[in-house]
Order: sequence, then C-alpha cells, then structure tokens
Amino acid sequence: MPLCGLFMAACSTVSMTGRKQLSLVSESEVLAASLAEYQSYMQTAQLSTDAQATARVKGIAQRIAAAAEAYLKVSGQEADLQNYAWEFNLVNSPELNAFCMPGGKIVVYTGMVALAGNGADADDELAAVIGHEVGHAIAKHGQERASQQMLTSLGSQVLGTVTANSSSTIQQAVATAYGLGTQYGALLPFSRKHELEADYIGIVLATVAGYDADAAVTLWQKMEAVSTTSVPQFASTHPSSSKRISELQKNIPTVKATYGQAAQAAASSTSTTTSSTSSKSKTQSSKKSGTGYKIGN
Repeated sequence: MPLCGLFMAACSTVSMTGRKQLSLVSESEVLAASLAEYQSYMQTAQLSTDAQATARVKGIAQRIAAAAEAYLKVSGQEADLQNYAWEFNLVNSPELNAFCMPGGKIVVYTGMVALAGNGADADDELAAVIGHEVGHAIAKHGQERASQQMLTSLGSQVLGTVTANSSSTIQQAVATAYGLGTQYGALLPFSRKHELEADYIGIVLATVAGYDADAAVTLWQKMEAVSTTSVPQFASTHPSSSKRISELQKNIPTVKATYGQAAQAAASSTSTTTSSTSSKSKTQSSKKSGTGYKIGN
C-alpha cells in the first residue's frame, strides 16, 4: 500500500490475511467514537418485537463471536479480547443490511433475515452475513477507514499533525468511515478491498463456528437476484455480487480444509462454548421448523 510506504510507523497487519493497513488513529479513540455512534443509533432504532427471530439471530451471533474470540486467542491476539463487549440486536427494517461496530456491537436488520428464507441453509447464510460483519471488526477496518478519512481530509499535513487529533475529528472520521466515500481513486477501491477481506474472514469464522461456508455463495446469489441498482463497480463502495461470489468460490475449499477439522476444538476454547453449543441445537431445530430470517451486510 503506498500510504504505508510513506508512514511505515503508522502501519499494522491484518493477521488473517497478512495485508498491511494504515493505522493513524489509535484503537482506543476509535472504540470510544464507535461506541458513541452506536449508542446514538440505538436511541432511534426500532428493535424487532419478534422474540423467536431475535433469539435466533442472537444465537447465531453468539456462535460467530465465540469463533472470533477463539481465532484471536490461537493467533496470539488474546490481548485484543479486552476491546470487545459483544452486543447483538435485531432491528426492524426492510433494508438488506447489518453491521458490526468496532468493539463488537452487532446489528442485523430484519430485511436481511427474510432474504435467508426458510430453507435448510438459512442459518448458515445468516452466519455468513454476521461473520462478514464481525470480520470488519477483528480486521480493524473501522480504525483503518478512519485513518484514511483523516489523511484525506487533512491533505498534505505532516504525520505529527495527523496523529494529534481532537476527539471531535476522530468522531467525524469514524462516522464517515461507515458511510460513502468521496474519491473513486482512493477511498472507494479500498472500501471494496475491505469488503472482500471481510467476506474471507466471515467464511473462516462461520466454518469455525460450525456453519457451512458454502452458504455465503447462495446468500450472494440471492443478493444478486434482488439487486435493483446499476451503479458501476468503480463508483461503488462494495464489490459486485458476481465478484464476491467468484472470490468466495475460490476461497471456500481452502478455508474448509484449513479450518473445518479444527472448528469444534477452536469453539471449545472460548468462554461461551456451552451457550454456543446450546444455540447450535436450537438453530438446527429452527431450520427443521422452517423459521427464517433476513440478514444484512
């Protein structure tokens, strides 16, 4: 990455992929700003009143969170666990959307849950979405995108000035990082890179949690089928569905071979193993009963 060539001291590495990322903003500042953004959002968000659906999403999210914790432990990032205070919510909205803020605040929209439908793979598809969103969090994409936003907005100012940010500047950078970028040549392509990276991490987490990673492909096939937008990929913050499907199909066999056999052992190493196992039984039962959910991404 060119920016890391300029600011080597401000770069870190995404452990699961080995990609170098820009880190001008401290993680503690991003966590504080993200929590403020999340709390503001939840003040107006309408939570789903469907108790069964809410329990289903929370059960799947708990298993994905347990898988993320297991991965952080075995990859030598156990210290990062102190930065996560997991919270799972199902928000009543027809949008095909979900998000995970830095720090582990996960929101799934009912519109996405419905997309998964009532089929046998519905829980696996939800796991792919939630895994993708948690992937953003453990890869610290929020911190990286806030760093990019700050560097872009501050232009040619020196690194010392960039890192001497006021909290209000960081707050604005975090908010912008979760919205649309403004520059096709820099911010948008990098956002697409984040999305593909989160897709990859998502199928790893889903596999470790005991879900079928192939469901990520069927999920994006459904997304492609219902898409009504015609925005060209170069002007989009997200990769095209066909691009995502192609990358997933390429990566899934390796992910299954690498993480599949170790899934149960990895899950059992977390503090939430017992509840995760219980959730698995419940979600399998819900598959048989034909209950379905929508998920966002």
